Amino acid sequence: MKNFVLIIILFAGSNVLGQRDTADLNLLVDSWHKSASEANFDEYFGLMSEEFVFLGTAPGERWLKSEFAAFSKPYFDKGSAWDFKPSNRNWMFSKNRKIAWFDEDLDTWMEGCRGSGILIWKRGQWHIVYYNLTVLIENEKIQSFIALRKEQIVD
Repeated sequence: MKNFVLIIILFAGSNVLGQRDTADLNLLVDSWHKSASEANFDEYFGLMSEEFVFLGTAPGERWLKSEFAAFSKPYFDKGSAWDFKPSNRNWMFSKNRKIAWFDEDLDTWMEGCRGSGILIWKRGQWHIVYYNLTVLIENEKIQSFIALRKEQIVD
């Protein structure tokens, strides 16, 4: 009976810990998205680790943090960076709870997108190390999409 009570206490405690972790991480990722929508360059890039990688929607868009910052700076300086509205975010954790990864649905100027990211616990705080942005397309529209991508742009 004592073991059963101990198991219940440990399960409840780990569940509360997981909820607290995800609440903190949701705030961090929400702040990250919000800082882009408000064109707050320092806050946006400050939440990323130095090893950060961003995969964009276009072929060839694999940005290291410094490259992504240089590309993004003019948009932030104009006060019109991107505005992603997240929903349906799902979290997973490594066994030691020092790595967290997520996926989320996004409402963007491109309409429905999906983002996925990885965060690491380093020096007492979470840092975003990876983000992958994808445009969603329905399976039945793939053939038309492939044909569109193969079209030559004529000037």
